[in-house]
Amino acid sequence: MAKKEIHDLIMEKGDLKKHYDVLYKESIEKMVAGTYQIEHEIDSSSDHRFGLTLIIRPNNQIKKNIQIFLDELKAIDPDQYYYPDSDIHLTVLSIISCYDHFDLDSIAVADYVALIEKSLANIGELEINFQGITASPSAIMLQGFPSTNALDDLRNNLRANFKESALEQSIDKRYSIQTAHSTLARFRKPIENKEKLLATLEKYRNFDFGNFKVESCYLVYNDWYQRKQWVKVLHEFKTVV
Repeated sequence: MAKKEIHDLIMEKGDLKKHYDVLYKESIEKMVAGTYQIEHEIDSSSDHRFGLTLIIRPNNQIKKNIQIFLDELKAIDPDQYYYPDSDIHLTVLSIISCYDHFDLDSIAVADYVALIEKSLANIGELEINFQGITASPSAIMLQGFPSTNALDDLRNNLRANFKESALEQSIDKRYSIQTAHSTLARFRKPIENKEKLLATLEKYRNFDFGNFKVESCYLVYNDWYQRKQWVKVLHEFKTVV
């Protein structure tokens, strides 16, 4: 079953924990069997995919907890791609999915800012609990659990408002995001010390990384991996007054 099909099947049941559990089980099985995916594009100098994304960044305490986990993974398998603090994020919505040679000059950023501000109006308190880790066939991810419906409400507002506009967008073209995960590591080479790596993942499977109230969302121009050297913050939206 394709990743998108798994995603759609589970999320129809509205059970975020079950979704994360299925992803973890399926992905661990692939790691054990050696059928996981390696992301060769990470180190490619010919990767020119860029897009437009609304993101949230976790607070410093959560990032500190994340790096404790990642330090353990690095000690086991240092050659994988580990996200630095500067790049860790939660995607609210991919507005323009990354594609080759997307150029900011082709859009009116102010129009996007205005539509996002409209979508944020009357959104309740955004709060995320990061509890445990999950995985995909090519990555290790932090499990996020919103404590209110505010994230879903914001995403639905954005979908509706952009659908009614004439602005360039590709919302939900790749898949309809329903989770609150944050990617922490990607496989760019064959896994070394597989047994130790899997044991560490299991150790942090239900680890409490922390809870935080979202104070800002950021509209960014980004590469596929949200690397600091390529990301340009276009606007900060305050969610707490």
